[in-house]
Amino acid sequence: MSTNDKFKPVDAAVVPRFAGPATFMRTKLHEISDEIDIALVGVPFDLGVNFRSGARHGPAQIREMSRLIRQVHPTSGTRPYDLCNVADIGDTPINPVDPVSSIQMIQDFFEEVHAAGALPLSIGGDHTIPLPIFRAIAKDAPVGVVQFDAHADTLDELCGTKVNHATTFRRGVEEGLVDPKRTIQIGLRGSRFGDGDYQWGLDQGMRCITIDEYEDLGRAAVIAEIDRVVGDGPTYITYDIDGLDPIYAPGTGVPEIGGLSARDSQVILRSMRGKHIVGADICEVAPPLDPSGMTAVTAANLMFEMLCIMADSIASRR
Repeated sequence: MSTNDKFKPVDAAVVPRFAGPATFMRTKLHEISDEIDIALVGVPFDLGVNFRSGARHGPAQIREMSRLIRQVHPTSGTRPYDLCNVADIGDTPINPVDPVSSIQMIQDFFEEVHAAGALPLSIGGDHTIPLPIFRAIAKDAPVGVVQFDAHADTLDELCGTKVNHATTFRRGVEEGLVDPKRTIQIGLRGSRFGDGDYQWGLDQGMRCITIDEYEDLGRAAVIAEIDRVVGDGPTYITYDIDGLDPIYAPGTGVPEIGGLSARDSQVILRSMRGKHIVGADICEVAPPLDPSGMTAVTAANLMFEMLCIMADSIASRR
């Protein structure tokens, strides 16, 4: 149990949600420290996209909309702030006109987080950002990955570049950071560049579940597949918000109709309670593309789901 009250978040039953500066889920803003168990991190980088930008504003709006989140999980009863010390450690540094130096700055920041012993729960930013995170936290041993996404992100290159939001998981495998046989992609759909969009991952041993197969299998069977694929080993969760149907998340750069529901996403994330979770992220929330703010509200709620299973993972391994 956490006994460090200085990390307790603001209580919305005492302080109005609209009061005070916005942090992720009203946690305390703190520098990187070995006192922190879970570090909430913003990564305002969207120089890796090839269509609509705007995800650089994701961390700021998700902080704002996460004022809605309370402190106890409604189903499991998990109280993450009683289980471990959680803090918002701010945003990684970014060079807004240089993607190469930005990727290195992101990696350097997460290396500091990793060295301090904290698990990262990150908000992008586009879906390039898991790569520098993997480079920081998985350089000693590859991790399994549970990826929610409309796109496989395993292209070799896009627009002549090797590091962007469509190549992340190919680079992760090639660099020995991601174990393809412990990787499962859920919700793949939409038109493709060609026949090879998914094939590379399949050839490496990834479990690729298209939205059509998802509907054929049903939610419970997909949950069983996650358990089979990732097992008990170190696992990273990454949620590209375009994995959701755009009715739930219109504010994203590459929306694809016919996606996952918010409810199914909640239940699937909850099913990973007890897994060895070493980090997680939510990416591709682009607030300028959703004036309602509902995409950020959804992301904030999914972030809390991730926080709860990460806190349980830490508590069960103490």
